[in-house]
Amino acid sequence: MRIAVIAPPWTPIPPPLYGGIELVVDELARGLVAAGHDVTLFATGDSTSPVRIKWALEHAEGMRIGMAVPELRHVLHSYAEISGDVDIVHDHTVVGPFHAERYPGLAVVTTVHGPFNEELTDLYSAIADRVPVICISRAQHAAAPQLPIAGVIHHGIDAEKFPVGDGEGDEEGPYLLFLGRMAPDKGAHRAIEIARKAGIRVLLAAKMREAWERAYYEEQVAPLLGADAVYLGEVTHERKIELLAGARALLFPIRWNEPFGMVMLEAFACGTPVLAFPEGAAPEVVEDGKTGFLCVDEEAMVQAVEKVESLSRAHCRASAEGYFATERMVADHVALYERVLSSRRA
Repeated sequence: MRIAVIAPPWTPIPPPLYGGIELVVDELARGLVAAGHDVTLFATGDSTSPVRIKWALEHAEGMRIGMAVPELRHVLHSYAEISGDVDIVHDHTVVGPFHAERYPGLAVVTTVHGPFNEELTDLYSAIADRVPVICISRAQHAAAPQLPIAGVIHHGIDAEKFPVGDGEGDEEGPYLLFLGRMAPDKGAHRAIEIARKAGIRVLLAAKMREAWERAYYEEQVAPLLGADAVYLGEVTHERKIELLAGARALLFPIRWNEPFGMVMLEAFACGTPVLAFPEGAAPEVVEDGKTGFLCVDEEAMVQAVEKVESLSRAHCRASAEGYFATERMVADHVALYERVLSSRRA
């Protein structure tokens, strides 16, 4: 199958630092090629994914993330480059599926990576009958159940790229880990409070580029830091893997309807259990009592820290090698592509 994959223009593919969407796009593109498909990835010129890449923007537009002009320019040039002999286009941008209506001969599907708020629900409702919409979790779709979708496809990961750690920590001893964005809904402040009550050190690695991220950090996180709660900044992918492998557990104390949470799969690949609240897609990812614990509140998460050593790190790794493997994600997408193409032919 000849497949064009259009990535967002905000971060290189794969991401050198934070970038869950970009990590997924890279895994999908590589996986499709490994499965024997002809893939062209439309990304930015600084992308290093080992697939055929075309671009209009030489560098990722991280400083202008979310702005209409760079994304529209990226989309315009991507669709102009796509030849008529491509079987299907998988668009991961926001603008792209709307621009695709200028190309009625192209089969186009789109994955929605963000939460369905009022704005996104309104937008995708306008095109869902013409551009099949893919959700990344049942929790994501539950926020807009009236929206017709082509299906739910959970993310996958290549566990072979991740070492299985022993969870014994570093030279300073054992630790829990928080990874994500420096944002209230991600809960870095909750992670510190939970770890402190459990009597174990916590390391925090988080993206903090936006003004509102810095404000949250200064107001709610920085006052809690100390020898037992250390903010490491935004770390590289290599450092992230090292931290995950050494962590006793990953704390995922979200308090919002997170569409997925790729970091949970990265933790599993390293054999590291996940402690999460049962919000967003966490109940679809964490197998309670086997790959982590789903905790009703912060006190329950403190208690779960004490039980985490009873979990099998091998079982966590098996989850990343099994259902949450890249191969399953790729197979699900290929099956959906084939259904879309069959429907168009009919």
